[in-house]
Amino acid sequence: MDVPVWLWIVFAVTVVVSLAVDLLAHRKAHVIGFKEAGLWSALWVGLALVFGAVVFVTLGTTAGTEYTTAWLLEKSLSVDNLFVFALIFAYFKVPREYQHRVLFFGVIGALVFRAVFLTLGVAVVNRFTFVLFLFAAVLFYSSYKILSGQEENFDPGKSFAVRLLRKVMPVQDHYSGTHFVVHEEGRRVATPLLAVVAAIEAADLIFAVDSVPAVLAVSDDLFIVYTSNAFAILGLRALYFLLAGLLDRFHYLSHGLAVILAFIAVKLILQAAHKMISTSIPEIPSPVSLAVIVVILAVSVTLSMRRPPEGKEGADTSSTEK
Repeated sequence: MDVPVWLWIVFAVTVVVSLAVDLLAHRKAHVIGFKEAGLWSALWVGLALVFGAVVFVTLGTTAGTEYTTAWLLEKSLSVDNLFVFALIFAYFKVPREYQHRVLFFGVIGALVFRAVFLTLGVAVVNRFTFVLFLFAAVLFYSSYKILSGQEENFDPGKSFAVRLLRKVMPVQDHYSGTHFVVHEEGRRVATPLLAVVAAIEAADLIFAVDSVPAVLAVSDDLFIVYTSNAFAILGLRALYFLLAGLLDRFHYLSHGLAVILAFIAVKLILQAAHKMISTSIPEIPSPVSLAVIVVILAVSVTLSMRRPPEGKEGADTSSTEK
C-alpha cells in the first residue's frame, strides 16, 4: 500500500501531542476517578475513530476497514492486559495516585516494542508466507489455553525485566513519590515504581505473542497494523481506570477472546492457503472479520451482564439492600 509521507507525519504528531497533553493533564499525581477515566476513554476512542476516518478518505475503503478491524481486535485483546495491570499493582502495592504515571511510561515502552515487532512481523510475512501457518498455530494454542483454564500465571516479581533491573541496580523497598530513581548514600537506587514499569513492559512482551500474529491476519501493511495498535494501546490507561473495579464482572469476555483468537487463526490459515496452495481457496474479507469480532464481543459482554459470576449476584443484592 502506498502511504503518503504526510500521513505518517500526521500520525506521529498526533501521538506525540496526545501524549504531551496527557502528561500535562496528569502532571500532579492523583487518583483517577470513574468520571475522569470515562472522559479520557471517550477522547482516545474518538481520536482513534477520527484517524480511522482519515484513513478511509485517504487510502480507501479497504484500508479503512482493515484499520478499524485491527484497532478493535487489539482493543479487545488488550482487555487481558488490564487484568495483569491489576495483578502487578496489587503485587507491588502501588498507591492509586501513582498508577497513571506507571502506565504512561509503560505505554511509551509498548509503542516502541510494538513498532519493532510489527516491522519484523510484516517483513517476515511478506517474505515467508508459510509463517502464517505458524502464527495460526500460536493463536489456536492461546485460544485452547484460555478455554481450558490453562493460562500461565504471570508473576510480576519473577519477570525477566524485574530480575534484570535488580541485577543492574539496587531497588528500594519503599516508594519515593513519583520518582523512578533516587540518590541514596551517594549512589543511584531504583524505586519500586521503576520495577513496576519493568513488570508492565514484560507483560506487554508476553501479550505481543498473541497480538502481533492476530493483527497480521487483518493486514500485512505496516502503516495499518502499527497505527491501529498504537491507538488501541494509547487508550489502555483510561480503559484500565474505567473498568478497574468491574473486570471480574465480565467473566465471559475471556471466552469471547478465545473464540476471536481461534477465528483469527482460521483467517490466517485461509489467507496462507490462498497464497500458497490455490487462489480458489476463499479468504475472509476484512468487513466480515470486523462484524464477527463485534458480534463475539457483544455476546460476551451481554452474557456477562445477564449471568453474573457465582456469588456476585447475591453480593450485589445484599449491598443494594444495605
